[in-house]
Amino acid sequence: MEVDILAVFAHPDDLELTVGGTMLRMKSLGYKTGGLDVTRGEMGTRGTVEGRAKEAEAAAKILKLDIRENLGLADGHVFVDDASRTAMVQAFRRFKPKVILTHQIDDPHPDHDHIARLVREAARLSSMRNYDPNSGDDVIPVPKVAHNIFSRRVEPSFVVDISEFLEEKMAAIRAHASQFHNPESTEPETRLTDKRFLEELENRSRYFGSLIGVEAGEPFFVREALNVYDPIELLTLPMNLYS
Repeated sequence: MEVDILAVFAHPDDLELTVGGTMLRMKSLGYKTGGLDVTRGEMGTRGTVEGRAKEAEAAAKILKLDIRENLGLADGHVFVDDASRTAMVQAFRRFKPKVILTHQIDDPHPDHDHIARLVREAARLSSMRNYDPNSGDDVIPVPKVAHNIFSRRVEPSFVVDISEFLEEKMAAIRAHASQFHNPESTEPETRLTDKRFLEELENRSRYFGSLIGVEAGEPFFVREALNVYDPIELLTLPMNLYS
């Protein structure tokens, strides 16, 4: 299935934590949306591979994703090597996204950082017919890549208004029940299982929303200069929505 926008993140709950609201907004605008989990999360402290796959499927339904797949690279062992690039190139050529959302560059989690770089390289290589010639007939124009800002302080290139989707975003996150606070769980505690974590995450969305004058937002960084067709529409959109 071809999609307009593809979210590529390391572990089965990363998409929800970072860009769940944006994916819901894109779906509401009529775009085809897809998710690509790079690993199965087998290195995680809590949950099982099978259980996390079911949680990801349930979350995908809440997010109304048209498709969600798992690339199957090794959790904790994702590197910017040719085998990984080829696997991602093949996925991009199948999905044919116009826009890709992914991790922040220089994220302290090695998988996250490496995937951000893999995505950038694979996006470019997807347009080169002689790279992986077995799938060369499916070359695509280079997709635009936007990095979600999550773990490092970076000035956003833009913030997506997710005000009307914040509740659904949080529901999709909670679908990954094995990973978050559960007073009845006997598994080891992690940063994510702190009972304050989801509240902090919601407050984070509200903070970024406040930067653009809305209830909630998700921030992104784009390395390349953005081509703006209508500066007036771009610069007055929040005023038009909330005046």
